[in-house]
Amino acid sequence: MQSENANAPFLILGGTGKTGRRIAEQLAAQGLPVRIGSRKAMPAFGWDDRSSWAEALEGVRAAYIAYHPDLAAPGAAETVGEFARLAVSRGVKRLVLLSGRGEPEAQRAEQAVIASGAQWTVLRCSWFAQNFSESFMRDMVLSGEVALPVGDVGEPFVDADDIADAAVAAFTDDRHIGQLYELTGPRLLSFRDAVAEIAAASGRDIRFTEITPADFEAGLVAEGLPPDLNALLTMLFTEVLDGRNAHLGDGVERGLGRRARDFRDYATAAAASGAWGETK
Repeated sequence: MQSENANAPFLILGGTGKTGRRIAEQLAAQGLPVRIGSRKAMPAFGWDDRSSWAEALEGVRAAYIAYHPDLAAPGAAETVGEFARLAVSRGVKRLVLLSGRGEPEAQRAEQAVIASGAQWTVLRCSWFAQNFSESFMRDMVLSGEVALPVGDVGEPFVDADDIADAAVAAFTDDRHIGQLYELTGPRLLSFRDAVAEIAAASGRDIRFTEITPADFEAGLVAEGLPPDLNALLTMLFTEVLDGRNAHLGDGVERGLGRRARDFRDYATAAAASGAWGETK
């Protein structure tokens, strides 16, 4: 059951990923105990291994829920709901959910967490800026061509550091209980715009090419991606990026009391860190 002492850890699911790693580092820097939820952790955690959930939750005070591969995947809401109910039954008090904008399945998962009885906070996020430097699009940037099945629709790319700041605030400040924050960057950019900013920041010759969904899917198949992940990525680029999210959210301002980090600042910092090799 839930431990009430200061040694009770925060469980960070996806604790080695883009947002989870940052959250874990921030909590640890504050002297707060952290338990990473991943297959390689001790105890191990896997979304597809329900027998691993109870041990990972033992003695936990709060949990960050980042579902893999994405809340837009079929069945995600049911799985997240089952996890949330188990967490509450084992005494976990607070749940922070990483969610996605414009994804009906993700919004079903939000409702499941809200209905669990936990003290909840939902972080509904736009596309991560870090997908260009810490995910599969990094290889495209390094190749000099980012080829995606998306047109000039605007997307308010959010910085993963803003997401981590919001999650840590939700864990450590009761005023965030029961809040849904739409986390976005401060302006809309097309993927073409984003690539141009990365090119300028890094000094690299990088072009954006709009391709058909069929060509995108064929490329994923050629790379050996499993069919379910292939279908998920294709859906995210062709359905979620249809303009439904071409507006700004105020979650960073409401939750953190400051302006969201701008994509240009992200690109400049990522280039300086060597994310895309040495700047020219």
